[in-house]
Amino acid sequence: MTKIKICGITRPQDALAVAAAGADAMGLVFYANSSRYVSVEQAQAIVQVLPPFISSVGLFVNPAPEYVKQVLAQVPLSCLQFHGQETDEFCQQFGKPYLKAIHVREDSDVAAMIAHYPKCCGILLDTYVEGSAGGNGLKFNWHKMPQQSTKPIILAGGLTSENVAEAIALTRPYAVDVSSGVESAPGIKSVEKINAFCQQVKTCQ
Repeated sequence: MTKIKICGITRPQDALAVAAAGADAMGLVFYANSSRYVSVEQAQAIVQVLPPFISSVGLFVNPAPEYVKQVLAQVPLSCLQFHGQETDEFCQQFGKPYLKAIHVREDSDVAAMIAHYPKCCGILLDTYVEGSAGGNGLKFNWHKMPQQSTKPIILAGGLTSENVAEAIALTRPYAVDVSSGVESAPGIKSVEKINAFCQQVKTCQ
């Protein structure tokens, strides 16, 4: 079964909607330049309402190690997700499972890029956009997805309820990750879009 992660949660009610729709994980963005950024206090309020068995993933972009440790000391995150130029060694230091985002260009050697992160628990493939860490609503060439990988692959970038079934049929990812594709405004999730997205993923099982 393809797992579902809804990223960029900024409000407790959106986290509840994610859980009710049957998603497996929700993401919190600890990157100040993002329109979906949450403070530690906001993150605490969001995680507090989550029911059991929903993973909370903290997203960081080239963070200072002290900042990650500060967040972890106050927010019970299940997993970390790194979207910058972090190395495998950097990502390992926090004692948490981690996902590494790889931004795919047309000329990217995805398999070679994955090999740089032997200790990650999964690789998230997102669309390369100059000067951006993600959440742009743009998809990359899904044919760039490696046919075989030593790591679980999470497909992100431009997914919506209208195209996620096609994406899953073509790439067969471990999981799909959506943010802007289920929003009514940047950082504000739509219950209807969340439900429609999750229903489409479930039809692919």
